[in-house]
Amino acid sequence: MKGVVWTRICSSRRRYFIISAMALLFLTVASANCRSESLQSALARAYYANPDLNQSRSKVRAQDEEAPKALAGMRPKASIGANVGGLYGNVYIPFGQGDAAGRRTNFGESYVGKPRGATLNVSQTLFDGGATTNNVRRAESGVFAARASMRLTEQAILQNGATAYMNVLRDTAVVNLRKNNIGVLEQQLKLTQDRFDIGEVTRTDVAQAQSSLAQAKTEYYSAQAQLKNSIANYRQIIGDEPDKLEPARSLEPLLPHTLDEAIEVAIVEHPGVKAAIHQVDAAEMAVKVAEAALAPNFSINAQVSNNYDNFNGLPGSRAFLAGTSAQLNVPLYQGGSEYASIRQAKEQLGQARLNMDLQRDSVRASVVSSYGLLDTAKSSIISSMSAVKAAEIALAGTRAEAKVGQRTTLDVLNAQQALLNARVSLVTAQRDRVVASYSALGAIGRLSANEINLDVQLYDVDRHYDQVKTKWIGVDTPGEK
Repeated sequence: MKGVVWTRICSSRRRYFIISAMALLFLTVASANCRSESLQSALARAYYANPDLNQSRSKVRAQDEEAPKALAGMRPKASIGANVGGLYGNVYIPFGQGDAAGRRTNFGESYVGKPRGATLNVSQTLFDGGATTNNVRRAESGVFAARASMRLTEQAILQNGATAYMNVLRDTAVVNLRKNNIGVLEQQLKLTQDRFDIGEVTRTDVAQAQSSLAQAKTEYYSAQAQLKNSIANYRQIIGDEPDKLEPARSLEPLLPHTLDEAIEVAIVEHPGVKAAIHQVDAAEMAVKVAEAALAPNFSINAQVSNNYDNFNGLPGSRAFLAGTSAQLNVPLYQGGSEYASIRQAKEQLGQARLNMDLQRDSVRASVVSSYGLLDTAKSSIISSMSAVKAAEIALAGTRAEAKVGQRTTLDVLNAQQALLNARVSLVTAQRDRVVASYSALGAIGRLSANEINLDVQLYDVDRHYDQVKTKWIGVDTPGEK
């Protein structure tokens, strides 16, 4: 009977090793003929369909319209005014010396008219103190800042997408590990019960096996809940349910080799820093625009008008007028609001410069943190692999010693739990390495669809801007292809 029990234990041990080894390699969970979704294809889907990213692109297109709005300052302006109404008149005119009684001869007439007319006004500003030129430059800087902010959103979507993808892989592997652990512990409980039946162990050993099995089921249910949460996040970011996810690789080959080099790249290339720099440029132009309120303004005007029944109230009259004029306006004092606007613009410029320094410090801290997490993940993989190997040897030795009575059932259960924990830690470390590599690439500002070679048609930020920046008229937005 003891031989039969030991044979079962050995069989259970081999089964546990095989199942655990399969679950450990969560990056190759799916077989080659079942792979249907890679991290690259998932991120490509998010690049096209993520609402947050598309909203950011729409915001950039809206900002593009600031350029033609600024150019309008030096473009001609034309308007037509028309009027129509009703007129009733009663004319009473006395004339002559009058008769002997003092009565004079009078002339009277009543009339009804329809005064109406139209006026065409055309004006062209020739000089506005540089307000239009600086407004155009400010608008361009605003467009560049919006583009950089859109890149920040793109980085966040790609990083969050990679995190969601790896979370699903990790949690799927953990669920499988814990599910298989339940099977192993059920077999262990059966073997312990058999040994109890022949008097090799006590009821305490059976209770310990039952307790371990119950705890394993609790951990399995918790892992299932975590997997469902990860699937929900995946659906929110990627836009579809995960199905047969393929292995994912770290982006370490795309990263600078040293931390100092990464910091130098980030301070120059990070979208957050670029956005802050363009905001400083826009603030500088805003100061010049505000100062233009103190400069002379020169324009020419032309007017053409045609009026009927409106000349001294006489019905049937017609008046045609055409003329040009030049207008020079030299501001002397306008209540002081223009001076307040200039001071306010200068303070906002100082604020923009401080924000630029803040962004650089923030980016530097982010690079240091992300590289630290990546190094930690790589070290954790090495230590976790050693822990798994050691736990496998320990479990095998504990089982052998338990066979000759030198170890208890609790020792075997603890060894099994230690091996399970080591494998879960290895799975987590493998996930952390991939996620940390995406985080590090984003920290230096190079996490983009182009940089990681996504199979997508890259969004062209210049296309819409080129279509609208010199547009004079029209209310239809350019179609997006």
